[in-house]
Amino acid sequence: MITLHHLENSRSQRILWLLEELGLEYQIKHYKRDPKTNLAPPELVAVHPLGKSPVITDDDLTIAESGAIVEYLVHRYGNDDWKFEPGTQQWIDYNFWTHYAEGSVMPMLVMTLVFNQIKKGPMPFFIRPIAKGISNKVMSGFVQPNVDKHLTLIEKSLQGKEWFVGERLTGADIQMIFPIEAAAARNTFANKYPAMQAYMAKVHARPAYKKALEKGGPYKLMK
Repeated sequence: MITLHHLENSRSQRILWLLEELGLEYQIKHYKRDPKTNLAPPELVAVHPLGKSPVITDDDLTIAESGAIVEYLVHRYGNDDWKFEPGTQQWIDYNFWTHYAEGSVMPMLVMTLVFNQIKKGPMPFFIRPIAKGISNKVMSGFVQPNVDKHLTLIEKSLQGKEWFVGERLTGADIQMIFPIEAAAARNTFANKYPAMQAYMAKVHARPAYKKALEKGGPYKLMK
């Protein structure tokens, strides 16, 4: 039996979505974030040493990291519609988007969150202008230009396409929905990135996605 160790408002929501799309039997163990730190509770360390989510257990196997979980579930339980012939262009594209989601675009979005939190965090009043100035400088000179570059790439890649790879839903879409949702939570991009906005709406309309939300509970990403 597959068990998803599900942390509220986290990447594990997309694993729930995949489990529903694959039509698998599974159970959920829910975890709440610490109300002060917003971090995962220490109970997750008992499941995996990093103490983070998502993590799944499948009989005697424990798999962490979203990409690794997606690959495991797709290759063990997915039919041929979820897989590509190695060496083909679709296989290359699939691998690019699957790894790009956490390897390239999410680090930039996390940095956006971090530098925005620095400006809001508690500190002596005389330090605040300095911290705000440094954060604004890093954001305007490095982080935001890179975020814009990534979002432009994603937008252009979705134009005229149903999904990230070919004409069907794949693990690449499971991976990419989280950075798109994170970008939507932290940026007003409806008018600037219409293809991304339409893609997100299409995903959110899928019955499996809606069912995953019902089972996972409230889902709201930090800004």
